[in-house]
Amino acid sequence: MLFMKGNKQEAKCGFSRQILEILNSTGVEYETFDILEDEQVQQGLKAYSNWPTYPQLYVKWELVGGLDIDKELKENGDLLPILKGEN
Repeated sequence: MLFMKGNKQEAKCGFSRQILEILNSTGVEYETFDILEDEQVQQGLKAYSNWPTYPQLYVKWELVGGLDIDKELKENGDLLPILKGEN
């Protein structure tokens, strides 16, 4: 699940657009949630994850990271196994 500004069809910030490109390049199915639509989720997720910014990528309700971490994981070849639940 990707919590972001916007959705798969329309990212509403550059960071969200970049992470969509990364995820789309993996071929793995994922869902998005527009945090701009629900202030309670937006603030609650920050507290839950102890991560202050968006986008936030989760696999099995565990925070994988934001854009920089996900970008690094992709470059290292570690993102796809995480998305597939192999790590």
